[in-house]
Amino acid sequence: MVEIKHTLCPSCSVGCGVSIITDGNDIGTFPYKRHPVNEGKNCLNGRNSIEIYKNRITDAIVSNSQTDLDKAIDEVSKVLKSKDSDKITVICSGNNTNEEIEAIKSFADTNNFNLIVYADNMADFDEPAGYDEVESSSKVFVIGDILYENPLVGRRIVHAKQNGAEIIANDKKTKSVTFNIADECSNMAVEDFIDNIAGKLDDTSVIVINYVDSFKDFDHVADAAKAAGAKLLVMYSKCNTKGALSAADAKSADEMTEMLSGTDVLLVFNDDVADEFDFDFKSVPTLISFVPCINETAKISQIVIPVKSWLENEGSFTNAMGDVQQFAPAAAISEDILSEIEIIGQIQEKL
Repeated sequence: MVEIKHTLCPSCSVGCGVSIITDGNDIGTFPYKRHPVNEGKNCLNGRNSIEIYKNRITDAIVSNSQTDLDKAIDEVSKVLKSKDSDKITVICSGNNTNEEIEAIKSFADTNNFNLIVYADNMADFDEPAGYDEVESSSKVFVIGDILYENPLVGRRIVHAKQNGAEIIANDKKTKSVTFNIADECSNMAVEDFIDNIAGKLDDTSVIVINYVDSFKDFDHVADAAKAAGAKLLVMYSKCNTKGALSAADAKSADEMTEMLSGTDVLLVFNDDVADEFDFDFKSVPTLISFVPCINETAKISQIVIPVKSWLENEGSFTNAMGDVQQFAPAAAISEDILSEIEIIGQIQEKL
């Protein structure tokens, strides 16, 4: 029998609704017609969001050999007890739910482990613009290819253009899709772009951004918006980065590199830092991944613990404009897989 369940798209921080269609074997996606964020539309990333689960793992791995979960958890606890706490680092990200992030942070704090939340050199912004405010702005300043990388917010920028707004876009790419609707285009450094538009910013304008060149650039953008009374909407690359940043301060790339360089044991919760961050993760003596699917980080990890995917999980994500969105399990891929929260609880009992 075909079932349709509603959940949230995990592909970026927009917070679109997506429908999961399953017949018990095959799984597909379809836009959630009544969702207030995307109003029945999904981008290609949203439609393909389940493709990664073709690499689903159900068995724990220790030293490249499959083993049962209890033995793997015993191995994790043994490794953690063998090292000083200041040599142990935990990474969480916007791929984790708010509830998982709370558990991960508590786990790190309880054991005096280092905690890293990395958000591509960006940080939290307390009062983000709403998507409706993007549409109603008289001027939209865009940093990054929002139309291509965050299309459902890009759609709001198109609506602003149709409503008569001036669109000024900056991107590191010379062929940015967003340039197609912009009145002015540039390929400046982010800091230079903000300095260049400072005189045009006012309380009727909004800045929409999805990348910076450095950590200090984010502060420069945020300060310019506040000084002019302009709105700022930060589009993060992961679905719950804003939720993660509300729990812990972001680390810059330099801070993260320094912390990793002094780490003997690295625990990575549902992230692929080996693919996304420029660091030699093979130099870390012990790498432990908690993941629903095999990724580049898991491939080089000494211990891999399978955890529930977003499809099987329940909890909440906080989208880019700060709305906390609840979701329930949409598919049961494996009844034997535990959540990150359950895994953390079992590890903590053994420490």
